[in-house]
Amino acid sequence: MSAGGVFWKPVPGLAAMATAGLVLALQLHAGSANGGRASGPDEAEAARRGRDVFLYACVNCHGAEGRGASRSVVGFDLPLPDFTDPDFTKREPDNDWEAIIHMGGPVRGFSELMPAFGEVLTEEEIRQAVSYLRSFSVDNAWPRGELNFPRALVTEKAFPEDELIFAASAGDGFDTLAGQVFYEQRFGARNQYEILVPFGWSRVAAEGPESGTDWVSSLGDAAVAVKRAFYHSLRRGSILSAGAELIVPTGNEAAGFGKGTFVFEPFILFGQAFPAEAFFQGQAGVELPFQRAKAASEAYLRLVFGKSFVSGRWGRVWSPMVELLTAREIVSGGETSWDVVPQVQVTLNKRRSVMFNIGARIPLNETSARKVELMAYVLWDWFDGGFLEGW
Repeated sequence: MSAGGVFWKPVPGLAAMATAGLVLALQLHAGSANGGRASGPDEAEAARRGRDVFLYACVNCHGAEGRGASRSVVGFDLPLPDFTDPDFTKREPDNDWEAIIHMGGPVRGFSELMPAFGEVLTEEEIRQAVSYLRSFSVDNAWPRGELNFPRALVTEKAFPEDELIFAASAGDGFDTLAGQVFYEQRFGARNQYEILVPFGWSRVAAEGPESGTDWVSSLGDAAVAVKRAFYHSLRRGSILSAGAELIVPTGNEAAGFGKGTFVFEPFILFGQAFPAEAFFQGQAGVELPFQRAKAASEAYLRLVFGKSFVSGRWGRVWSPMVELLTAREIVSGGETSWDVVPQVQVTLNKRRSVMFNIGARIPLNETSARKVELMAYVLWDWFDGGFLEGW
């Protein structure tokens, strides 16, 4: 999830949230504002203060090691989050943790059991608390949530994620309606697999003596893919991943919903953060069909430029983006296509786990043969809770 998701793992129930936030608050007094690595001579003092605050205010619920106290101590049944688990602590950006501490659980659709500390703790204390909280997990193999940039309509992102995406497009003067369902599952610190199921409807000439058109529906070419983040640096704001996809000829080639051959597609992905919530993303790859008589090999490059804006301080996130897409057939005299895709993504719920993106793919060349295509998706970051949670 990008530009801010839920700050803690959806452990069943409200207490998880409350406790998670309590810890944060405790840590507010503590520590280094630099991801657990305070700079300069104050590092040891900041770490000591953070530990003291945690032991004074949080240990009763979260335990001395941040793994959560027993039911007999806390007095409720719901499990407490484990702050030593990098799958929980690494994937969300600091601003989500800070929002909960400032405003309490309801600001992100969580329980009122998580109180607000914005009038009690200073900004610096809150940042220090978040840094101390992160220090419970020392596994740096996991990319930080700050590198999870907004997903564009076409270009994939380098950050490994748990998401379900419902995408739709309308092209050729609305003679073709296409849909795609993406299921993305993270595994390990840096890896993700993806399953893609496309489908659609196409208007074709009617068969028989009567003139006119009929609508034909079909599955498209399904695909499975894997990717791995090979490099990530919070300090530099960079993440680099690579992966591969296998496209399976499950679609109706005659109706325009398939290529009729297996296609192997290796690719690389890059993301870069800039000041003021601006970002850049890129994807480059090649499509290599098993049967070249049915489809040509193709190389592509996709670039994304965007910037996120927050309504108020903790509200919706709006992320306008522009994609530049180019692809070229790898044959003698092959054609090169150029497209631009202006779009805007917006978070829909308080938890920022459900997002909507809408835009248009506009051809920059060969405009007589290629028409404007309207595109949209609904994205659900399911790791952050149910689709109907956090509104």
